[in-house]
Amino acid sequence: QVQLVESGGGLVQAGGSLRLSCAASGSIASIKTMGWYRQAPGKQRELVATIISGGSTNYADSVKGRFTISRDNAKNTVYLQMNSLKPEDTAVYYCNVVVIISPVYDWPYWGQGTQVAVSS
Repeated sequence: QVQLVESGGGLVQAGGSLRLSCAASGSIASIKTMGWYRQAPGKQRELVATIISGGSTNYADSVKGRFTISRDNAKNTVYLQMNSLKPEDTAVYYCNVVVIISPVYDWPYWGQGTQVAVSS
């Protein structure tokens, strides 16, 4: 089993910054991808950013240039630095970690979610 512990959410004014962290622990042989998703009230969960073990990243168009995802492989931790926050960034942010179980099988784990609220 894998446990994910998120931290760093909160309330910030528009234009401000927050940094989210997610630490993975437990039965982790190898991590395929780490990432962040978000879900605003009344909307579906959407991708924010992902990063693979080699360091390649992928961002939603809405956050490109404002958010930066990074990871510390030694600590099995992923970070999301969020700058120039907008009210539309308000959502519950979920950490996602895909763990490699076998050469042909992997499994996604989700954090409990952390609230980010941006006031105008």
